[in-house]
Amino acid sequence: MVQLRALMGLAGAALAAALLGGCASNPATGGTDWVVMTQGREISIGEEMHQQIIEQGGSYDDPELQAYVNRVGQQLVKNSDRPELAFTFTVIDSPDINAFATPGGFIYINRGLLAYLDNEAELAGVLSHEIGHVTARHAARQQTASVTNQVVATTAYILTGSGDLADASSMYGTELVRGYGREHELEADGLGAKYMYQTGYDPEALLEVIGVLKDQEQFQRVKAKSSGKPVGSYHGLYATHPRNDQRLQTVIRTAGDLTTGETTVDNPEVPGEFRQHIDGLVWGPSVAGERAENRYFHNKLGFTFEHPPGWQVNATAREIIASAPDAAAEVKLMVRRRDPAASPQAVLEADAGGSLSQGRELDQAGLKGYTAVAGSGANARRLAVIDYNGLSYLFEGSATDFASADPALLALVQSFRPMHPKERQSGKGYYIRYIQVPRGATIASLAASVRIPDAEAQLRLLNGLYPSGEPRTGDWIKMIR
Repeated sequence: MVQLRALMGLAGAALAAALLGGCASNPATGGTDWVVMTQGREISIGEEMHQQIIEQGGSYDDPELQAYVNRVGQQLVKNSDRPELAFTFTVIDSPDINAFATPGGFIYINRGLLAYLDNEAELAGVLSHEIGHVTARHAARQQTASVTNQVVATTAYILTGSGDLADASSMYGTELVRGYGREHELEADGLGAKYMYQTGYDPEALLEVIGVLKDQEQFQRVKAKSSGKPVGSYHGLYATHPRNDQRLQTVIRTAGDLTTGETTVDNPEVPGEFRQHIDGLVWGPSVAGERAENRYFHNKLGFTFEHPPGWQVNATAREIIASAPDAAAEVKLMVRRRDPAASPQAVLEADAGGSLSQGRELDQAGLKGYTAVAGSGANARRLAVIDYNGLSYLFEGSATDFASADPALLALVQSFRPMHPKERQSGKGYYIRYIQVPRGATIASLAASVRIPDAEAQLRLLNGLYPSGEPRTGDWIKMIR
């Protein structure tokens, strides 16, 4: 009920948007639009929604994946019609196959959709399409009642997973989640294709994404027919496009003619990076770690640490921050790939860049590390480096009264350890894992070991082989384990 009251509070804030409207030039389309809210109000609404999503735990707990998606998105923004607008990219912890943009430059992609993409260009296609919705101000160009109700409906849908609640909250339907209609979707496709091309991606990856989503639609129809029960079809991103939409193909392929005579930007993809971030992605329902009191768990990276009572732990795309309620002390934790040639002490000393004291080695739960104090007095910091599973974990603790707080900062560092098997999940969880196809294996034989409904169809969908394709020996494919 507290959550719903908070959502309804957003409705009152959003209604103010209807008071401001008028005629504005659109930098993306080059035309003049009648809009129902100012750009400042768009940003305000988007920020309110984003705060609700983050506070209610809607983001996916994987800082490295969040940072990767943000980097791809920001590259596209630089080549958009609104490079000066601050965009925020977030992976949502939802198995639903969708992506969407809210007013003001807030773009979301569900981990459920990420699982079915094959490469970074397809990810860029999804993000660029949503950037196009923002630069073309599609939310502001909707009817006033629709836009104001969508604020509540969309946030409710994200936080509760209830499509019924979203429908009940908006008589016009939740366009922000379910699409803006054929004309606006095509406009976003054209803008997205342009942004992709100008960034160095092949715009035709957009067509591959549509193929992925149309395969999902076909699977739902087959499933409904075999079960005799109505099954909801995919209704979000690109839902208005037929698989062989000639108008769409023309819009996307036109992007290749945008810079005739100029040098094409190099492809920004790093080979293997997309697979690296998707390997280990949760598939299906969310997997929440067994969270003992005053202990933080990171499910994907498999570590945990204890923090003082009352402290809050927040994960961002760059770091994990544990902080005291009065903000008088905090510990930042960052992760980097381990240098096999450098000891934890060498890494710490190289990063500290100054005098160190109280240095000592750490050996806890089988993990090797090193800790020391950098600086002195009010500027002192507790530093530590611990190596675990091919990564180096870098701790930095600080406090307004460092001498008094340092025992607690050191205790937090010393509590860092691998998660126990029973701590990894509550209930059974499934993850995406890449394997190379063994000689003689088929999708059917590989699916025999996957204990989920429709395992064979799901493996085909994950690997672009639906309804009847087969992989080649040695191909890298996604499995569910």
